[in-house]
Amino acid sequence: MGQAAPVPAVLDSQMEDGTRSEVIESLLNRRSVLQEGPMQQVADAVMAANSRAAEADLRAAMLRAQARSMNWLPSIGPQISVTSLGALVTSMLVEQVLFDNGAKRAERDYAKADVEVAAVALAEDSNTRVLDALDLYLSAEAARARAAVNATAMERMAHFTYVMTERVNAGISDRADLQVVQQKQHQMRSDMEADIEAMTAALSELQAMSADPVTEVTGLSALAAPSPNAVALSVLKSAAESSRAMAGARAARAGFLPGISLGGSVGSDGADFGLIAAPPNGVGLGTGASLRAIEAEEAAAAARVGQEREEAERALAALEGRLTALRRQATEAQLLAGQAAENYELFAEQQRAGQRSVSDIVGVFETKVRAERDAVELRYDIVRVELRIAARLGTLVDGEQM
Repeated sequence: MGQAAPVPAVLDSQMEDGTRSEVIESLLNRRSVLQEGPMQQVADAVMAANSRAAEADLRAAMLRAQARSMNWLPSIGPQISVTSLGALVTSMLVEQVLFDNGAKRAERDYAKADVEVAAVALAEDSNTRVLDALDLYLSAEAARARAAVNATAMERMAHFTYVMTERVNAGISDRADLQVVQQKQHQMRSDMEADIEAMTAALSELQAMSADPVTEVTGLSALAAPSPNAVALSVLKSAAESSRAMAGARAARAGFLPGISLGGSVGSDGADFGLIAAPPNGVGLGTGASLRAIEAEEAAAAARVGQEREEAERALAALEGRLTALRRQATEAQLLAGQAAENYELFAEQQRAGQRSVSDIVGVFETKVRAERDAVELRYDIVRVELRIAARLGTLVDGEQM
């Protein structure tokens, strides 16, 4: 498969005001847990075909931040009015804020936090896309592995059916025993065909979201351990949203406090300038309640970060617990598959010695195949949970690829 074209980087921790965003810096420093191999190829292919709608939102937020970064400059705009005599009078309005209780600064902080929220949303979108693709890939690979188990077993089942048919024709065994063996053979073939269909469907869906051919990619890649200091993307996003909400609250509060600005107009009748000292939103009976509501919003924004951190830790703990359980089950499944194989070999020897019937050995063989299918499935379940943990931490995609 050809190498997917690299995705141009869009994240930049350098803000318009000259500062660096710790949130975006954290995103850029993330490294994918995917090592070189087939799963990395799938991830590259689906990222190359990403429509990147979240990127458009980020670019829009960056443009808004760029505009807000210059809000300290004087505002200038034309004014056209009609006098009582019907004459047109044109003038140029000029206003320069001298003191605004931090409103302009809060607007710039809001725009900066808006960029950070959009950046985390882009990271979530990228990681979710790769997770969805790899989930399809693992479904296809698990189905392929289960089908391979049945394909290997079908030759032996065909032999059992042949032996039972000959015994029925010779009058040694009952036809009902032959029907049982044939039914088990048909079920095994049906399971194999269902697995092949599931594999084909998953690969078709995966190909639809990939820029390069992926239907021939097979196997698993090694996964690195996520950084122990990685913070869940949901927590990063909540922190950025909290910063944005608090900046909005500061701007709203400044609107109820008196500010000072220099304003006036320049026109054909001359210039008229003066100092203006007044709260932008005015003062009314509801001003006190409005200020208390702003304080409550700031407190709520801070509380939401703590709540999201707790929920993220609980979700990760649940996934870690699930991963531990799956690894234990996989070990047990391998042990059971080995025991089932030993039982089958023992029954096969006894059957060849005439101590066991064909029906007996077919039942043991069916148990062996089922144990092997279970053991195969658990291998992919483990990888699936590992990928979900990585996606929550934003470590399925390198920071430069987002």
